[in-house]
Amino acid sequence: MNQSRLALFPDSTQVVQGGKELFIGGCSLVDLAERFGTPLYLYDQETLDGALREYRQALAAFYPQESAVTYAGKAFLSVAMAQWVARNDLWLDCTGAGELHIAHVAGVPRERILVHGVNKSAGDLAAAVEQAGVIVVDNLTELNQLIGLLAHVDTQPELWIRVRPGVAVETHAYTQTGQQTSKFGMGLAEAVEAVHLCRQHDLALTGLHFHQGSHFHDPAPIGPALDTVLDLIEELHDQSGWLPGALSPGGGWGVAYHEDDLPHPTITDYVEFVARSLAEGCRQRDLPLFRLQLEPGRSIVARAGVALYRIGAVKETGVKGTGERRWLLIDGGLADNPRPALYEARYSALPVTSPQRSVEQPVWIGGPFCESGDVLIENLPFPTVTAGELLAVPVSGAYQVGMASNYNGARKNAIVWLDRGQAQLIQRRETLDDLVRRDQKLASD
Repeated sequence: MNQSRLALFPDSTQVVQGGKELFIGGCSLVDLAERFGTPLYLYDQETLDGALREYRQALAAFYPQESAVTYAGKAFLSVAMAQWVARNDLWLDCTGAGELHIAHVAGVPRERILVHGVNKSAGDLAAAVEQAGVIVVDNLTELNQLIGLLAHVDTQPELWIRVRPGVAVETHAYTQTGQQTSKFGMGLAEAVEAVHLCRQHDLALTGLHFHQGSHFHDPAPIGPALDTVLDLIEELHDQSGWLPGALSPGGGWGVAYHEDDLPHPTITDYVEFVARSLAEGCRQRDLPLFRLQLEPGRSIVARAGVALYRIGAVKETGVKGTGERRWLLIDGGLADNPRPALYEARYSALPVTSPQRSVEQPVWIGGPFCESGDVLIENLPFPTVTAGELLAVPVSGAYQVGMASNYNGARKNAIVWLDRGQAQLIQRRETLDDLVRRDQKLASD
């Protein structure tokens, strides 16, 4: 069982010193915990590079026309991550002025920045017009705001229309985005109106986009959604002669978070399905092959990340023989990883020292926060461990630190980038002073 758990960890993971300790990126996790403290998030560049390589090789193998990969910043974004994006000539998907600022500080070229958002504020739109290469338009209200803004600028970003295809993928209800009742995107009639408005105002409309949900494992529902959008393109071409230069079916491909999820369909399986379906759909409708633009976030970065915690207490609760529980209480949880509370996300873990020791009994792993929902992992078969030991939770790279909070006065964790034996701090741990930096005291009476 521990061997299958190791498969969840980054590509560079090793058990060294005769099976006594976990290393990632050539670095000792024990040493990293001593140096940077816990909770600690680690990102392994070798795993990031490998996932990107698989995307690019699959696109080259299965799609005969131009293609591109857009890293979805919402999964995890920092200045260092944006630098990796720029260094690898990826596009970067930003949501709002905040993520745009991170991209700007990191030096991501404007022509490689794409902006999403379901309800972009006036500030978001102004920043997007100034800093982005592509704006994905979510609704007609936003489009009319952009018409006014773009009338006064010399360098206009390209526009894509986000279409709501009416088909969601199989995933948690909170992460479905493509169904008819979704808050995201335009219905088909609205999309037709949006295309006509763009052409009427001579805007640089160059693409269509849709997205059906996040963390799915079967690409089959992409097929009918592609058919819906290709039928729309065929209709628009017949009406006005317009064709998009790019078509993006979004991203959202899932990963294995727990050993029970293995084996998991591969990135190549996903890309092959999308590429072949698009090529065949275009052939059937006598449409040209558009630039295929995928937006992976989680499937590039999730397995590159590991969360490192220290056990503070081991606790037995319940009545023996009637549902007793053995608790491992750790120094992080809900404030740095809300996914179990939000989506009932299921994780696994290993002890950092002697990770391959035999499993003894199930444990519940909980955090220090004043919520009964602060449970990171439930009913996980685990070796006997004691207070003070370190735990490593794999597949912690996506939708965790980006959703972190200061609940109960928690200070956001340090983040370390691992590459060939080098450990670089890319985000420092918050201090107590950081917690009150934005506060203002009440005026005295």
